[in-house]
Amino acid sequence: MPMGHTATAQAGSGGLTATEHRLANGLRVVLSEDHLTPVAAVCLWYDVGSRHEVKGRTGLAHLFEHLMFQGSGQVKGNGHFELVQGAGGSLNGTTSFERTNYFETMPAHQLELALWLEADRMGSLLTALDDESMENQRDVVKNERRQRYDNVPYGTAFEKLTALAYPEGHPYHHTPIGSMADLDAATLEDARAFFRTYYAPNNAVLSVVGDIDPEQTLAWVEKYFGSIPGHDGKPAPRDGGLPDVIGEQLREVLEEEVPARALMAAYRLPEDGTRACDAADLALTVLGGGESSRLYNRLVRRDRTAVAAGFGLLRLAGAPSLGWLDVKTSGDVEVPVIETAIDEELARFAEEGPTAEEMERAQAQLEREWLDRLGTVAGRADELCRFAVLFGDPQLALTAVQRVLDVTPEEVREVAKARLRPDNRAVLVYEPTAAEAPADQDENEEAAR
Repeated sequence: MPMGHTATAQAGSGGLTATEHRLANGLRVVLSEDHLTPVAAVCLWYDVGSRHEVKGRTGLAHLFEHLMFQGSGQVKGNGHFELVQGAGGSLNGTTSFERTNYFETMPAHQLELALWLEADRMGSLLTALDDESMENQRDVVKNERRQRYDNVPYGTAFEKLTALAYPEGHPYHHTPIGSMADLDAATLEDARAFFRTYYAPNNAVLSVVGDIDPEQTLAWVEKYFGSIPGHDGKPAPRDGGLPDVIGEQLREVLEEEVPARALMAAYRLPEDGTRACDAADLALTVLGGGESSRLYNRLVRRDRTAVAAGFGLLRLAGAPSLGWLDVKTSGDVEVPVIETAIDEELARFAEEGPTAEEMERAQAQLEREWLDRLGTVAGRADELCRFAVLFGDPQLALTAVQRVLDVTPEEVREVAKARLRPDNRAVLVYEPTAAEAPADQDENEEAAR
């Protein structure tokens, strides 16, 4: 059984439960049994993301996500993929502003393999990290940027709006993909130092969900993770606090090869984990959460000035969250026409708030999304890690929906009035590149003159 202090707590919603444990080296372990199908999910969150990076070395967190699949002490090359997929499982990893996570979904009888693999790279990745793997994955990240950002319509939106919404020097000013110049400048020693600082058991949460025997699972966790030493040299993340309101409208206009004009905006909203953030989520759902929303009905159905309109929430715990508005115009409709209509709808909502029917529908929609996340063993494992890392309590994942259902219509109206204002948004406008006239057309026009 695991050494050190073990604290067990249970919370439930819809019959879901979780237990918490801590190894002597600081690794937090969260277990949740679900015997519906013979499947188990392993999720490992490290408390490191792009907000922890320093100027001149952006993109290291994301680069390391790739390096973690390049072998470890006892696993060579692509062995992590080969072993997991060969056992009938799946695996991946992702990087965000606030964390890096790695996860496997396995047949339940192959759970031990996934735990061993995660422990091997946590404890011995540096023995496999060399210049060849560094260069290889540097090129992979560059190619990812070209495919997902640079060479797709509107692909630069997230990066550019983030840079507008968070000022220069703010820890969220740059996105996890990072700067390619910084990536080129990163050395093997930079990568090694990054790993030694952040990839330690006392900077991680491990969750295991599914058809598991808790006692056996804890024994495996202790066997494979228990001897990995902790590390106490992690610097505190930089302060991400900002005023509630930007105070001006920040704006950038881009002319690119896009199929339609687009208006995108990021509103500064309350931090995740607060009641005000839940109220903001409901406000955005009423305004732009699907085809029954106010903005969709106004812009797409009634005015027919847009072909798509949505409003979503990017929840962030260490900085103001962002309300993400995305509207694609119809035909030759100009962006100011769209913007005026949006401001009219937001002002009306700030004055009236949601109707009883809208409130009920929005709460039901967010409840369904919560159930979808917890309805799979992989989704539940991820949510348990999220609440453990960002808010210190994985049990909150099992009752999060109740906090949304407790929000009142007046709270929704108040947060909309305070935050969904023209002086509290960063705006990005995409204008299609003007098509060049064919050469023979130019010659004919010249001859006519």
